[in-house]
Amino acid sequence: MGKVVLVTGAARQLGGRFVRRVQRDPEVDRVVAVDAVTPGHPLGDADFVRADIRQPAIARVLAEHSVDTVVHLDVSAKSVGTGGRTTVKETNVIGTMQLLGACQKAPSVRRLVVKSSTNVYGSAPRDPAVFTETTPPKSLPSGGFAKDVVEVEGYVRGFARRRPDVAVCVLRFANILGPEADSPLADYLSLPVLPTVFGYDPRLQFVHEDDVVEVLGIASREPRRGTLNSGTFNIAGDGVLLLSQCSRRLGRPTMPLLLPAVTWVGQALRRVGMTDFSPEQIRLLTHGRVVSTVQMRETLGFHPRFSTAGTFAEFARSQGPGLLPPEAVGRAVDRLAAMPFAGAACDVPGFTGAGGTHPTSSAR
Repeated sequence: MGKVVLVTGAARQLGGRFVRRVQRDPEVDRVVAVDAVTPGHPLGDADFVRADIRQPAIARVLAEHSVDTVVHLDVSAKSVGTGGRTTVKETNVIGTMQLLGACQKAPSVRRLVVKSSTNVYGSAPRDPAVFTETTPPKSLPSGGFAKDVVEVEGYVRGFARRRPDVAVCVLRFANILGPEADSPLADYLSLPVLPTVFGYDPRLQFVHEDDVVEVLGIASREPRRGTLNSGTFNIAGDGVLLLSQCSRRLGRPTMPLLLPAVTWVGQALRRVGMTDFSPEQIRLLTHGRVVSTVQMRETLGFHPRFSTAGTFAEFARSQGPGLLPPEAVGRAVDRLAAMPFAGAACDVPGFTGAGGTHPTSSAR
């Protein structure tokens, strides 16, 4: 008999992709996809069970299917369907508690994989330049999704102590992006104009959806020779991008605001349903966050196919041209430079563009 893998959060885009991917693993005999709502996408040959992980019934699902591998993906910052923040928090925290309680009582369970987030480190002005897996946050998140994942990881550590026979892997993902990304940050980057915090240009990291699916596959299998897939790992693409670089590559102008005004704009955007511009996201867009991926490469043995810049380029292509696409700006500057008054200005001794260069070459 091959492995029986149970995947939570199957109605989410990422959960659906992983359900279809794990079915191709020759070691897997059966996949059980679980969610409280019916998925709007195909799940291949997986057995779909409509169940709410916040309810004790999840224990019966584990027992009936003799599940040996649990991949918990129903930890998210956004709700599926009409649920609001309360529903999300209950699913993240209470749902995880119920699921872990069921796993603890299920003797068949031998491996647990949990989707977490680098949000556990928070974002604060005195943060280290780079977080490792053992770096404590300077200030614990006080609310929102960041607090949810802190609580989730606490419950997972408790489970690992009570069931030392179960291999536990926690994957802390950086901001997930790609053509089909569905997250508060993706919603923010899709706005026609990006509100930013005046005086700050945070460093950001991204991980591609395809790499997320691949690393989940590695974590759910037996470890390859010379690797270990039990423990906690930061998952992110190589390199970093500044928020200003992101806005330019999207062709979206920024609107720098003082911090109190950004908070007010965030509340307004939440009320109209454009994006979940939460306080934790405002902190990220103020102070940024960068994590080390040494353990991901050397211990887990995973090497992402996409860098942070490559991931963002894939996302940008899916968004279409913004209000100020770089190519259009370059052509506009070229036309201005070709006008008689522009040429005369450039002939004035000592005239240079911004940064001490010719204006046309600078724009390019």
